[in-house]
Amino acid sequence: MNTQITASPKLFIGIDIHKRSWKVHCATDLSSGKTFSMPPDAELLYEYVAKHYTGYEVSTAYEAGCCGYRAHRCFVGYGWRSLVVNPADIFRRGKERHTKTDRIDAQLIARELKDGRLSGICVPDKCREQLRSLFRRRNDLVKDMRQIKSYIKMQLLYYGIRIPQEFDNDHWSHKFRDWLDELDFGYDTGNEALRSRMRSFRFIDREFREVSTLLRRYTKIHFKKDYMLLRSIPGIGPIVASGILSELGDLRRFGNIKHLAGYV
Repeated sequence: MNTQITASPKLFIGIDIHKRSWKVHCATDLSSGKTFSMPPDAELLYEYVAKHYTGYEVSTAYEAGCCGYRAHRCFVGYGWRSLVVNPADIFRRGKERHTKTDRIDAQLIARELKDGRLSGICVPDKCREQLRSLFRRRNDLVKDMRQIKSYIKMQLLYYGIRIPQEFDNDHWSHKFRDWLDELDFGYDTGNEALRSRMRSFRFIDREFREVSTLLRRYTKIHFKKDYMLLRSIPGIGPIVASGILSELGDLRRFGNIKHLAGYV
């Protein structure tokens, strides 16, 4: 009696991704597989699979992290099934919770992938992903602005200079900036310290305004329908609408408000 293969063999690849190297574990539906290290290059992994696992149906998974989604997009481009997973979703038994190495992480990801217990996070498209980068850049500038304002106020406090009552608030008007420019500490060194901080303040302020303008413009052009719907809600302005669209993505993927709240 002749036997025929009716299903393609399956390959499950768990990857622990880092900047300088990847730890990879390859397991098939019939064996536990092997673990090895390799350079951080999706093309090299594709060549390895093509050489050693020809004809296999390939599934890959790795933890979401600082290396982003480039590897995922490459794997999908090869025709593989690819998941980017939340590290907290990877089940660990007993001692596995207390022992963490790159090898063990790769093996656990491959095991959970093989057992069908992994579900991937929502991977944004490149347009939305880079909108998110711009929104986060604006948030960085907000922090930088608070910091440089604090440094300037600390210098005034240290030398016993009181800020006039009309300027003592969070809004730094042009009159207040002119007042700071005209301060004299008696020595050039003190004056230059303040001047340097004022140059930093003006640079950050200029960058903040420019990035905010670009963020509003980009969101309105590329996500106009959802942007205008969000703007129609009282209390949601241009920046908040841009933040929601960049950080949460398409809100239609949430089945209900509890699902959205859980994600947030």
